[in-house]
This record gives sequence, structure tokens and C-alpha cells, in this order.
Amino acid sequence: MVVYSLTNNSLNFNRVRHKIRELQPEIVKWRRSLHQRPELGFQERLTAQLISDRLSEWGIDYQAKIAKTGIVATIEGKRPGKVLAIRADMDALPIQEENEVPYRSQHDGIMHACGHDGHTAIALGTAKYLAEHSQDFQGTVKIIFQPAEEGPGGAKPMIEAGVLKNPDVDAIIGLHLWNNLPLGTVGVRAGALMAAVECFRCTIFGKGGHGAMPDRTIDSVVVSAQIVNALQTIVARNINPIDSAVVTVGELHAGSALNVIADTARMSGTVRYFNPDLKDFIGKRIEEIIAGICQIHGAKYDLNYWHLYPPVINDSSIAESIRSVANDIVETPAGVVPECQTMGGEDMSFFLQEVPGCYFFLGSANAAKGLSYSHHHPRFDFDETALGMGVEMFVRCVEKILN
Repeated sequence: MVVYSLTNNSLNFNRVRHKIRELQPEIVKWRRSLHQRPELGFQERLTAQLISDRLSEWGIDYQAKIAKTGIVATIEGKRPGKVLAIRADMDALPIQEENEVPYRSQHDGIMHACGHDGHTAIALGTAKYLAEHSQDFQGTVKIIFQPAEEGPGGAKPMIEAGVLKNPDVDAIIGLHLWNNLPLGTVGVRAGALMAAVECFRCTIFGKGGHGAMPDRTIDSVVVSAQIVNALQTIVARNINPIDSAVVTVGELHAGSALNVIADTARMSGTVRYFNPDLKDFIGKRIEEIIAGICQIHGAKYDLNYWHLYPPVINDSSIAESIRSVANDIVETPAGVVPECQTMGGEDMSFFLQEVPGCYFFLGSANAAKGLSYSHHHPRFDFDETALGMGVEMFVRCVEKILN
């Protein structure tokens, strides 16, 4: 069942949709094959082989083994022109799947729990359609199949390997199937769409001892508790209230007995923000707070802080083009969510730092079918109707942006 409507009834619009509907069974087949054989970052060999086989079958030029397992396909239009890149990630997560479906993961402890199998299938469908209808657009389309988005990050090594060169990319787009939005919707906005991701690990060194003699110890648990509480003041009191940010301590481990004061405690957490100007500021404040509290109590610390991904910042002009395409494809105003944001992170951000572009969300949840579990959940799955819609979004974006 198609749940998005055609508001533009031109002959070309109808023809494109009809051709993509014919592709839908194949796209679903590719997605399910990928879902059954998930692979972790930089290990996507079976995935890369499936992609290479299809591209070879369709006579599409491509380069393989970029940043280990990445692939870039190149499709030329009817006349020379600008170069548009489409990016799709390929990797899975270290999660044991709990879905009882015919296409469930056959790799123990690994699962496509974030929709990357769908992203790859959509990109393949787009490649096949564009290769068969190259007369409909001018310029060049480069389709980037990227490894390791979930970590440690495949975008940056692909950029360093030259995927945005020869020919030079003028703009880039990408989508994320999004179970936070219902099927038949598109989330697109100019500016910050997703947050920067930074991480930290810290060990607090105190002085252990008997739980009944705290005066002879330096209690690492007490020190850690004060640090956890104090870190929340960074967002509450050090950052402009108009700027969104998160400091989360996700792990805290200390002690091994109820009557022993632990000499060490270990904590780790994540930092998120949209405003690029906050880069380095939050990490600096975290260390100042940890150092100050440790000094008060006579404890010592070891802090490891690192930047994973910058924020995903969309170009306003290209975001408007995608919004225009979405308005033509889906019902409005409910179908297009203009100010969709998340504190989740994505290494699509590295591509967007190099060339203007836009990353957007494609609604994929269908609660009536039980397909509404969140991303990274062991029962995550999505309505496969979104696959054809993703291909249609990409195809129409190619025509709009390049023509």
C-alpha cells in the first residue's frame, strides 16, 4: 500500500513513479538479503560483493575497496554538468536480533538495527533507475556506499581516499530511514539536523579502606557522585539556553563489597550539541569540573576525551530543494516535517563539511504492523514501502538539483 500521494500529476511524475513501483520487489529483495547477512564496520565484504555484483550486472562504472570496503559508483547524464553525490551507509550493529521474520539475521550477535540495509537497497535502486534513464538528467551522479558509520566512522577515510574528487562533487545528499516518523513523511530542515558526538572516559583515584572508617580514606564513589551532579551544570549554567546540548554519564563503576570504600571509580559518557562554536568548550569544562572536585577531596584522575563526529549542518539551498521535492511527493502539510532534529549523531557530517548538501529523514514506522521500535532496538524493523519512496526522493532530487 502506497501511503504517500502524488500532488503533481504531470506525465513525467507519473512515469517516474510507475517505473519505481516496478522496481519495488527487487529493492525489497536486496534489502532482505542484506538484512540476513549483516556486517560490522569495515567488515562489510558480503555487502560490498552484493553491491559490486549488481553494479556490474547493470554496466555501471564503480570503484571498490575504498577505505577497505567502500564503493563509489558513477553514472553520467545526457550532457555534462554538475556532480551530485548520494551517500548510503552499509554497516550493522553488535546486537542480537529478536525479530521472528524470514529474513532475520543469520549472523549471531550482529543485526541491521538502524536501517542501513534499507539505505543500501535504496541507493542500489536509485543507481539502477538512473542508469536506465540517464537521458532524464544532465551532469554526473556519484553514489557513495560507505562503511562503518556506526563506528569508528567511514566517512572521513573515504573523503581522504578522494571520493569527492575526479570528478569533483558539487553537492551531496543522503537520507536516514527514521522510525521516529510515520511512513509517508519526510523530515528536512536547513542548518543543524543532527548533533556533534563527543565521548569521555574518566578514572578517579582515591584511597580505599574499611567502610566503617571513612576518615582514613578518599572515597572515589563520593568524588564520582559529586562529579556526575556537577557535570549537569555545564548545560544548565554555562551554555546559552537557546543552544541545545547534552552531557550524559552513561557508565559508573566502583567497588566490589558493601563494606569497603573503593579506591577507584570509572565513568564514561557522551556529549551532544548543535552549535559548532561549542566545540572544545564542553570538554574543557568537563575537565575543569573533574579537576576541581578531585582537588577538594585529595583525589587524582585520568581523563580521556575525544571528538567523534561534528554536527550535521545542512545547506539551506539544497534543503529547500529537497523540501520542494518532498512537497510534490507527499501529502502536505502533515507529510513534511520542517523542523525535525535529533541529538543523535552521524558521520555524514564530514561530507557536509567538505561540500554543500542536505541529509534528511524518511519516515519508516508503521505502528499498525508493529514496525515502530526505535533504532538500535533488537526488534527494530521498518515498513518496506519506504524503500520505493526513498528511491523516488533521490531520483527527483537528482533531476531537480542537476537540471
